[in-house]
Amino acid sequence: MTFLTEPPFQHGNLARTGILLINLGTPDEPTAPALRRYLKEFLSDPRVVEIPKPIWWLILNGIILNTRPKKSAAKYASIWMAEGSPLRVHTERQAKLLRGWLGERIESPFQVEYAMRYGTPSIASGLDKLKAAGCDRILLLPMYPQYAASTTATANDAAFAHLSRMRNAPALRTVKHYHDDPGYIRAMARNIRDYWQQNGRPDVLVMSFHGLPRYTLDKGDPYHCECQKTGRLIAEALSLSTEQYRVTFQSRFGKAEWLQPYTAKTLEELGHAGTGRVDVVCPGFIADCVETLEEIAQEGQETFIHAGGKTFHYIPALNENPDWIEALGNIAVSNLGGWLSEAWDEPAARLEIEDRVRRAASLGAPN
Repeated sequence: MTFLTEPPFQHGNLARTGILLINLGTPDEPTAPALRRYLKEFLSDPRVVEIPKPIWWLILNGIILNTRPKKSAAKYASIWMAEGSPLRVHTERQAKLLRGWLGERIESPFQVEYAMRYGTPSIASGLDKLKAAGCDRILLLPMYPQYAASTTATANDAAFAHLSRMRNAPALRTVKHYHDDPGYIRAMARNIRDYWQQNGRPDVLVMSFHGLPRYTLDKGDPYHCECQKTGRLIAEALSLSTEQYRVTFQSRFGKAEWLQPYTAKTLEELGHAGTGRVDVVCPGFIADCVETLEEIAQEGQETFIHAGGKTFHYIPALNENPDWIEALGNIAVSNLGGWLSEAWDEPAARLEIEDRVRRAASLGAPN
């Protein structure tokens, strides 16, 4: 193996702690060619599609990549922001706000970057950025509250694969999940409550999570259970009865059975029942994206109204919500125990570095 070239090293540099926020990914632009590149990378991941590789290769390259990119591009175009993809825009803003939140509370040097598992900026480039900034300890913080092999685990896979090519690999910690973190639950509940204060309350709140094939649950993936717990905790925080909310799963793909109940079918049933108003929130999506802004806010509304429902509201994701930034900061700090310090002594650290430089010079090391 040929290792990656190490960034220039200087004995006098302060070691930093790095935090890498990781989200799923997005195409670079809402066009069919960009979607084809993105979908090829995404759907080629064996963590995402657990079908025998030769069979899936034929399906993916012979059918999906020749039909789906154009349709998906139109969906992305309908929600694209002036600054770019909503997922990338919000994730970048979250990284900036987290940097500021930590900067007000933490004395020891740190760096915050963000990356996408598929598309750009890549996890590899994010790790390289942190290492070039002098980070010798890095926390991977996937932006998925609920753990799944197809999200959190594959993000870790990409990071570990890149670190395996480094000669001087940094120390690494990972955040597995925070589906029941009190700060996250509190931020979700306040976000919903604030929306209701301005727009009134619904007859039913639907909490829609991204779906996964049913076999993932049967094989031991904890995702379904963690979604259910998140939904229950949010409902308890809002004092909702079991009749006032539903936990559902969206984004079904293909003919296989997925986690149920399905969001689209639930909205249709509520419409047929003559439900006056339904609000939908997506607790598993920390930043708004095509799955929330197009699939739920547009397609979900059409499904509900067409089935006879009266009023439909989509409650935006946490995005740059201050309560969420605080929760995110506390999640990071709790997983960085011993790595970041509120009482870091910079003068003492500088003296230690100067002493290190003198010792290195006495041994003939370059500056």
